[in-house]
Order: sequence, then C-alpha cells, then structure tokens
Amino acid sequence: MKKLRYVLAAALLFGLLCSSGSLAQEGSTPLGDSAMSSEAKQSETVAEEGEARVRQIVTWVGSHKGRLVTAFVLICHTLGFLTSIRAVLETRTAQGATAWVIALNTFPYVSLPAYWVLGRTNFNGYVVQRQAAVAGAVPLADAYLQRLKDDGLIAYPERDGPLLVERIALLPITRRNEVDLLVDARATYDSIFEGIASAEDYVLVEYYIIQDDGIGNELRELLQRKAREGVTVHLVYDEVGSSKLSAKYIGEARAAGIEIFPFNTRQGESNRWQINFRNHRKIVVVDGKTAWVGGINIGDEHLGLNPDIGAWRDTHVRLTGPAVHAVQVAFLEDWMWATGTELRNLNWVLLPAASGGDANVISVATGPADEVETSTLFFLSAINRATERVWIATPYFVPDEQFLSALKIAALRGCDVRIIVPDSNDNQLVHFATWALIDRLKGTGIQFYRYEAAFMHQKVMLIDDHIATVGTANFDNRSFRLNFEINIAVDDEEFAGKVAAMLESDLSHSRAVGPGELEGLSFWRQLAMRSALLTAPIL
Repeated sequence: MKKLRYVLAAALLFGLLCSSGSLAQEGSTPLGDSAMSSEAKQSETVAEEGEARVRQIVTWVGSHKGRLVTAFVLICHTLGFLTSIRAVLETRTAQGATAWVIALNTFPYVSLPAYWVLGRTNFNGYVVQRQAAVAGAVPLADAYLQRLKDDGLIAYPERDGPLLVERIALLPITRRNEVDLLVDARATYDSIFEGIASAEDYVLVEYYIIQDDGIGNELRELLQRKAREGVTVHLVYDEVGSSKLSAKYIGEARAAGIEIFPFNTRQGESNRWQINFRNHRKIVVVDGKTAWVGGINIGDEHLGLNPDIGAWRDTHVRLTGPAVHAVQVAFLEDWMWATGTELRNLNWVLLPAASGGDANVISVATGPADEVETSTLFFLSAINRATERVWIATPYFVPDEQFLSALKIAALRGCDVRIIVPDSNDNQLVHFATWALIDRLKGTGIQFYRYEAAFMHQKVMLIDDHIATVGTANFDNRSFRLNFEINIAVDDEEFAGKVAAMLESDLSHSRAVGPGELEGLSFWRQLAMRSALLTAPIL
C-alpha cells in the first residue's frame, strides 16, 4: 500500500498516453494530407501548426466527451475506493477512518487529492532518525538520569518505577524548578529578548510562525547581534506556518552567522506531497539554563497590531532549573530532522533554579512520530486525575469522543469543569464545530464560556489546586495527532494559584453560554454548525 499512489498515477499516465496515441491515429488523415505536399508544409508557420493542432484536439475531445467523462468518473471512483482501503489501514481513529472512507467513495473528485496531501497520520523518517539518536545516546541518557538522582533532582524519588506521565513523556519529573507565568505577548517578548541579550554561549529558537514584521525583525536583529558577538544561534521555523517569511529575512540572518532552517516536514520520498504535518512548537533556550514555552508566536498580531484580528490574549512560561534540559531535548530532535546534523557542545550541567524555586515540572513533547498518541494520553491522564476541578482555555475545542467522555465523567463525579473558548475565531469551521459540541454537552454540568475581550489563543489547563499545564497544544485532532507540540506540566500549588487567578480574570471577561442557546439560532446556522462537527475527525 505504501507505493499505491505511484502505481495508480503511473496507470493513469499510461491511459492518457494511450488516449493521445488514439487521438493521433484518428487525426492521421488531415496530418498526412498536409505532409503529402512538402511545399505547403514549408509554407506553414509554427503558429498555424499549433492552432491546427489545438483545433484538432478540441474537435476530438468534443466528439469523445461522453467517453472521457465516463472514464474520468470510473478512474476517480476506483482510485477513491483503493485509497479508502489505505485510509482504513493507516488512520489512527475509527471516526477519522469512517469520515475518509465515506468522502473517498462518495466525492473522490475532491477528497482523493485532499487525502493524498492531508490524510496521513504517520510521519515517516523522523522516527527513524529519533531511534538512531536514542540508540547512540542511551549510555549518556543513563548517566544523565543517574546524575539527576545523585543531585536529588528527581521528584517523588520513593517510587518504584516511572509514573504514568513519565512513561508518556519518556522523561522524568524534576524538582527545584522555577516557573514564571507570562501573561500576553508584551511580557513574553520582554522576557525572551532579555534572556537572549544575556546569552553567553548559545541560543536555540524554534517557532511555528515567524513574521517578517516589527517584532519579527526585532528578534532577527537581536539574534544577529548575538551571533556577531560569538554566540551560536540555531533557529528552526515551520515552513507552512512561516510561509510569509521572506527570502531577504532568511538571507540577512544567515549572512550574520545565524544557522536558520525550515523544519521541512516534506523531506523524504514518502513525505513529499504531505502538508498535513506541522511543527507547532514555540521554544527558546538560552545557554541550557533558561527556556520559554507557550502559545505565543513571533508576530505583531500578538501585540494587537493586526486590525483584522484586534486584541490578542495568550500565555507563555519561563523555566529555570533541570526541566530546561527536557525542552532542549525536544529542540535537539527537531534540529536533527531539519538539518540532518547533531548539535554538540550544548550545556547539560544540572542547575537547580537560582531563585530557590521547588516546582515539580515535566516537559511533554508530542507528535505524529510517536509510537503511541502521547498528547492524547497526556491530557486524558490529567483529566482523569481531577477530583475538584478541570479548567481549560483553548482557541480550538474540537476533541473526539474519548475526551468528551472524560470531561463528562469528571463533571458527573463532582468536578468543576469549565471550558473557555474565544467569542470569535479565526477558523470558522472550528468555530461552528465547537458550537455544536457545546450544544451536545448541555445537561452534563460542563460550563462553557466565550471570551469576549480579545481573540483568546492560550492553551492552558488547570487540574484541582496544584497541577497546571501551559503549552502549544489545542484541544483538537490536529494538535493531538498531526502536529509536533510541547506542553509544560507543573505540580506546584503556588504556580497553580497564579494560573487560577489568571483564568478567573479571563472568566470575568467571558460570557457564560446558556442552555439551549443553539436552538435560538436560525435553521441554516444550526445546520452549518452540526455539519462542521462531522469534519472534526479530519480537521
């Protein structure tokens, strides 16, 4: 099945060539007549020959229109059926497979190219490089883990084996970390730029979106200055998210000594036609001592300077302590995929937070190259642990049935379950699907709120009074299964209290969605919303 698309494409090309041969044969008489007179042939211009050929083709197509349409329909439905078999074998969820099978067999003219470009959920190549890197790094990893234990930086040292979240992340929960909550872009950019300005050895930067605008050029100029000072700068950007990044921007960065590369999800033969996978991570690491992770990309829109979007609401975190190295590992894997080279001479010296902070932190990097659905398991395990509350703030809320069931169960066992979504969204399909989900969950005790003060883009979850997560993953199928994401989970009452206060402020700028609110909308709007929900498995 891996070579199916190439075999089918070759068969289709062969059919077209045969048709061309048939066309040439049927047109042999007039062409032969013109060839019989060498003097006439010499007098014809190239333009006249071309026009005659075009007229001949048009005439042939017109006389065989019925056969061509029939052949096109048969080919499309045959390819759609065969591709639907592949969808059944490869799609990770039953809902997604069902959606693709129906679309491929009903509307193959549109769904067939869509599946070949967007349908895959397994990211080939990355996992091979990761396995090779891990195999070579096992002795180093063992030694590193032993140093964590020797320095007393492993949280819950009395346990017999890895905790569930550690098995998911393939990394330990570490203690003696400091986590600063950064609310909105101005505070985030100020913190990151200050950290980069203080860099002495290296800076690692990775973003889904880097804009060639005011804040984007401010970052570039700062990185260029550090590079000229002798600081090593590595930068990775997602070529889809950063599609507007100009060649001039990239050229000036490289000329200054910055090593800048696209993540390049389409490299490798099996990924060439895929634009479905994205590197959605936002990472900055300075000298292996400080890291920043969260929902904020590099662009003026985050500062509310885009008139089409208006005000923007988002959240980031700044980390110091041993958890920084877990973030550094995620960047290291992405860099190796993007460039084919390893980064050496990075700082792996264990440094507890200088401020004396003692938060327990784990970095959970997830993506389509994982053997299991790490993002799905991470969020489900957190929700299932809740005993008092589950508060979620996300711009895109289109989870699958297992998440909806987990939220229902949490609400029914007495947890305070609240979901905050934007009042208006930049993705209308997701916006409609979210509204349909809100209507479906009425009567379960789950409370929905529409944030009205700005476009809310943060990805935050609060569990009870001591666990909070901040990261890049939305509550939708794309983040759970198709994007490379990173989330920071913090087990610390003080930090969770700050997150709770932040979300309470957000709730004060939100409107509670009343029961049956969807019924008050027009029939066509309700139909659009419920139809949008059908696309949730493949969004």
